[in-house]
Amino acid sequence: MDLDAVCSVLRSASARLARCTAEQKNLALLAVARSIRDARAGILEANARDVGKARAGGMTESLIQRLALDDHALDDIDAALRSLAEQTDPVGQVVAGWSVPNGLEIRQVRVPIGVVSVIYESRPNVTVDAFALAYKSANAVLLRGSSSALESNRALVRAMRAGLEAAGGVADALALSEPGTGADSHADVDWILNAVGKIDVALPRGGAALIRRVVETARVPVIETGSGVCHVYVDETGDAAMAAAIVENAKIQKPAACNAVECLLVHSSRADEVLPLVLDSFAKHAGKTGRAGGVELRCCDRSFGVLSRPDRPNVVRAAATDWGFEFLDYVLACRVVDSLDEATEFINAHGTKHSETIVTRSRGNARAFQRNVDSACVYVNASPRFTDGGQFGMGAELGISTQKLHARGPMGLTALTTTKYLIEGEGQTRP
Repeated sequence: MDLDAVCSVLRSASARLARCTAEQKNLALLAVARSIRDARAGILEANARDVGKARAGGMTESLIQRLALDDHALDDIDAALRSLAEQTDPVGQVVAGWSVPNGLEIRQVRVPIGVVSVIYESRPNVTVDAFALAYKSANAVLLRGSSSALESNRALVRAMRAGLEAAGGVADALALSEPGTGADSHADVDWILNAVGKIDVALPRGGAALIRRVVETARVPVIETGSGVCHVYVDETGDAAMAAAIVENAKIQKPAACNAVECLLVHSSRADEVLPLVLDSFAKHAGKTGRAGGVELRCCDRSFGVLSRPDRPNVVRAAATDWGFEFLDYVLACRVVDSLDEATEFINAHGTKHSETIVTRSRGNARAFQRNVDSACVYVNASPRFTDGGQFGMGAELGISTQKLHARGPMGLTALTTTKYLIEGEGQTRP
């Protein structure tokens, strides 16, 4: 694949797309949604081939969940496209405006970034989300998914380009870079990350290894999305039943998601009550997870003392490497702490600045937790699984940014825009 030529086409397409009206872009997105609906059977067949290959290669079932598409997932993709078409177009929005004493009128307005590349793992839905957000914000996009989802991504991109062509949209604003084989399997990623002047920004979406590789090797600007080492802390006042329900949801529903909980912290005064409830809440999912007790609990010495019994093989002692580790599986680290300060210090030391939760009845503890935890999203009495563009009312999302510059938290349309200043005068010159 000649990526120089591809990026030249994308650059030209981005200029044409920037001249499209909001109505034209919305009609194109609705046409893409129709095209994906029409191609549903072929997309699911392609995805079934990817899933079969992944299972044969030993991929864990929790990661298979991220790869697999079904009718429900395609319905969600359809709904996200239609929701995005209804959202306000950010391009051209006036962020601020003012005049200065010499009479100049200054406006700061949103504009597209240009050509973006999204590098991601497994999740085929990202193929559509990334395209749709880029198109709506008038950016051309080079997608680079993983080899595990190649058949799915090809089918989705074919359908999306067909929809754009049917609507008279800018079909050249979308391209898919396919992984190579053998030693060259990541050569295109290396090219993208060094494509200064051709790619305006790269966005990694995946596990810690992918994100680290992009951040450490890129010469083009990067908007960093984060791996998710998320914690739930139950303080001395927290409702035990609520805590068990939140942890159950945050671990069982989709363990390979970046907003799944990876570590439970419990105040020492509540450990004897809360930890057994959490254990029991997991046990009923043993059939689904294929694990004894539903979830393997990797415990500190104090939590191990509370939970360990001969008939509980899923309760084991934690290793030092389990703190701050993204399991992406039916595994949960457990730790007993003695104070809110200890909990927040532990989270700030071992988290990835993604999503953290406190379960508490104390308003003071809630506010202190939200103030002191350094994370993109900080919850009180709610599951961190809500960290998602759709759940936040943004429609599709690019990912969860854990950095502090340009974007933080779920990234919607405005994350793919920058601003420029428009200045109008009447002949003023600087003295």
